Amino acid sequence: MEKIIALEAHNGLSALLVEKSKFDAIWVSSLTQSTSKGLPDNELVTLNEKLDLVHEIRKVAKKPILVDIDTGGNLEHIPYFIRAFRDAGVYAVVIEDKKYPKQNSLLSDGKHQLEDVDIFTEKILLAKKNSGEMKVIARLESLIAKRSMEEALIRAVAYVEANADVILIHSKQKIDASEVMEFAKRFRKMFTLPLMAIPSTYTLPKDNPFSIIVYANQMMRASFAAMKLYSSKKDVDIADVEEIFELLGH
Repeated sequence: MEKIIALEAHNGLSALLVEKSKFDAIWVSSLTQSTSKGLPDNELVTLNEKLDLVHEIRKVAKKPILVDIDTGGNLEHIPYFIRAFRDAGVYAVVIEDKKYPKQNSLLSDGKHQLEDVDIFTEKILLAKKNSGEMKVIARLESLIAKRSMEEALIRAVAYVEANADVILIHSKQKIDASEVMEFAKRFRKMFTLPLMAIPSTYTLPKDNPFSIIVYANQMMRASFAAMKLYSSKKDVDIADVEEIFELLGH
């Protein structure tokens, strides 16, 4: 797999900016879509709302779309979710191995309950059965839940055996990427399957083994910071309307 660097988009405008950037793909984040609606990130956004965003992005962008579908709900939900995103032309979906409904992984005081390995493995199997050409990415939350590296690797083995296309190792380690790098080193001794990372709180070294790297919330955080300043009547640089018109093709 060629290396894919993706950037988050939460509406058509942000997707258009990503489309015109040097990033390879567009990430649809549960956190930023929830945030854009003024909602907490705990699986309140519906399947139809997620699909509406995919369609909104596809109207203005041709780059591959990767969608965060949280836990995918209960087992019986998986075939419907997967077929819906497959039919929408999504490049890949990411399913995380927490219990439904999940809490956001970056919460400092989050209570992260991991799904039983056998149940999550069944989710992957069902997803693969219905995914067609769309890739199914298994997201490991062991390190987020403060479990051991050994447990993360045991889960990874099970997900590889369930035929996941990519393994995502998630971490909120500050600054230092040693946690995900250690996982990758030990995983590589067993498998050649592509790996994915989401460096929201840490910086990956340039020489890293990850095939997919996603900057999953930076566009929302940047726009939130600017909007907060402006709404507080503080000085902040804003775009000229002509710049917006030019981007939108007026």
